[in-house]
Amino acid sequence: IHSPEYIQGTIYPAQDFNPCRDTEELFGAIQGMRCNKDVLIDILTQRSNAQRQVIAEAYREMYGRELIIDLRETFSHHFKQVMVGLMYLPVFYDAHELWHALKGEETEENCLIDILASRTNEEIFRIKEAYFMEKSIYIFETGVREQAYADPGTASQDAMVLWEACQQKTGEHKTMLQMILCSKSYQQLWMVFQEFQNISGQDIIDALRMCYDGYFQELCVAIVLCVRDRTSYFTYRLYNAIHEYGFHNNTVIRILVSRSEVDLKEIRRKYKERYGKSLFHDIKHFASGHYESALLAILAGDAEDY
Repeated sequence: IHSPEYIQGTIYPAQDFNPCRDTEELFGAIQGMRCNKDVLIDILTQRSNAQRQVIAEAYREMYGRELIIDLRETFSHHFKQVMVGLMYLPVFYDAHELWHALKGEETEENCLIDILASRTNEEIFRIKEAYFMEKSIYIFETGVREQAYADPGTASQDAMVLWEACQQKTGEHKTMLQMILCSKSYQQLWMVFQEFQNISGQDIIDALRMCYDGYFQELCVAIVLCVRDRTSYFTYRLYNAIHEYGFHNNTVIRILVSRSEVDLKEIRRKYKERYGKSLFHDIKHFASGHYESALLAILAGDAEDY
């Protein structure tokens, strides 16, 4: 895709953007006797993230209050998660989600995998800057992924290392496998996976699933899937979150919010193509109330007819 990434998103910058008017309407909706959630949905899901930041600044200047704090203190449950998530800058949203995944009663490994396996090297670097704790964020902290670099010669060597790592499964081989998957450019990994197929006669994902288990396997497979087709990975993750985890709200919210201006339109298309029913249909079936309305507004930000 050579066009700007946001074109594959479902949320675009509003053409007749008026931050003062939006701010007044939001303030009235939040502070009124009966909080008007419909106004929040209409405004926050129909403005780009950059426009929401302008609204937040106007809100601060006009009322001396923080919009994100008012949202957090006024609303609750999953509706609050969606509205607050929309107000974060993307890099801070990722950092926020990582912090909660690590600090919760149980570490949400799938959240860590979703974010760290799918973000570019530049995005990971910015997330690390935004992440205000000095805690290491898994192995991505120690390695720097090469950018736009591909060398057929070393691809064969790397493929041999991966093959040995799947055969030997020692700690040393496991570390070498990690370093290749986490430090090589996506272009290089494309060639490595092809060479792996030539050497072993086996797809790299099948080999990883046979040789490893648990969250280490899931992380490695997620990286491979994201290298091959990031939107397909998120399509698969959404389906699992909706159907296999009894509607895992955190995952659904995180993916819809974080991909809304990146590739959610393509995710939406692949979901229907792969699973027969639209993402719109499945979310409508499992969610309800203003929470459902907010998710559907993000999903159908371009008002496409379903």
